[in-house]
This record gives sequence, C-alpha cells and structure tokens, in this order.
Amino acid sequence: MARYILSVCRLCRREGMKLFLKGIRCTGDKCAIERRNQPPGMHARRRPKQSDYGIQLREKQKTKRIYGMMEDQFRIFFSRASRAAGSTGEKLVELLERRLDNTIYRLHWASSRAEARQLVTHAGISVNGRTVNIPSFLVRTGDKIEVRKKEALQKRIKGTLEMLQDRPAVEWLQSDPKTLTAEVLRFPTKADAGLPVEESLIVELYSK
Repeated sequence: MARYILSVCRLCRREGMKLFLKGIRCTGDKCAIERRNQPPGMHARRRPKQSDYGIQLREKQKTKRIYGMMEDQFRIFFSRASRAAGSTGEKLVELLERRLDNTIYRLHWASSRAEARQLVTHAGISVNGRTVNIPSFLVRTGDKIEVRKKEALQKRIKGTLEMLQDRPAVEWLQSDPKTLTAEVLRFPTKADAGLPVEESLIVELYSK
C-alpha cells in the first residue's frame, strides 16, 4: 500500500493552512504553520497568484492530504462518487467521511487520521463483530464499531478520548466511551465534515 512517508508539516505549509495531520501537535506552538507559514523550499517566500486550474488543483491536493490518500485511490473514490445519484462533490465528501480510518478519527479514538489508520491496520477495530484491517473500508448505517478487548489498546484509546474531550461529537455517530463501542446512525453530510474545501472545484478539475 503506497503512503506518504515524508514530513507532513510540509503539506500544511504548502496549502497555507492547518490540515491537522499530526493530531495534538497541530494545536500547539510547535505547529509548522505557527512557526513558518510559507511554502516549503528555499525560494518559496511568497505565494504567487494562481490560475483557475491551480486553484482547482490545490483543492484536490488539500482534500487528498486531509484524508491521507494517494492519487490513484482518491481517483477511485471520485469515480464512485460520479456514478452515484446526486451531487458528485457532496457524494465524494460522504464517501471520504465513511472511510473506517476517518470514522475512528471522528469518534476521537485517535488524535489524527494517521493514528486511526494505524489502529485499523493493526487489527485493533472490529465492525459488526468482525475484525477489519482495511482503512478504506466504508461503514454503513447501523454498523457497530468496537475496539478489541485488549487492555493496553483500550487504555491508550481512553487516554486519547480524555485528551480530546473538548472536541465536539459528530451527529452521525453515537459512541460509548466506557465500553469503546459505537454505532453509525446515518450517512455523513458535507455539513458534518466541516472541511475547509470547495468540493465543486474538484469536480471541475476532473471534468476537464
């Protein structure tokens, strides 16, 4: 499985905004945007004016980076969204939000999507009683999600929940912090995602 292995702080600097790729670190003074809010590279002292194509590309890159996806996988998700009924952009956001790693992140069982992806790939999560180790697995309405009954794992996640207790809960998920179980109440919407992204520009980009 291909994945990005370089500094993720460079990605935030390239987009000129916090993408919250490193969890709690992104909220403190050590955040790269707080310390050096300029594009990476020795000559990148300013952000040049962008063309329409450049703006569309940046929205796509930003979305990919928020969800920790590579180009081929992101294109597959877009293809699925384009075949579904309704707005392609809104359907794309729905599919991205329904990814299991993102669902774990939204439940606050992990401080970042990268940490959530690790929990899933290490077989720490089960859906409807079956262990799922595929981060891109799409949850459905009524699915029951549970953390494995492993003391060290449960202790770690409860510590994360306590650390993130000030973050608001999402309305499309219902969870029990004591038993570390959750249920998908409905499919997420664009409003639930709250992304700093204009998904219609991504649709325009792929429509060229």
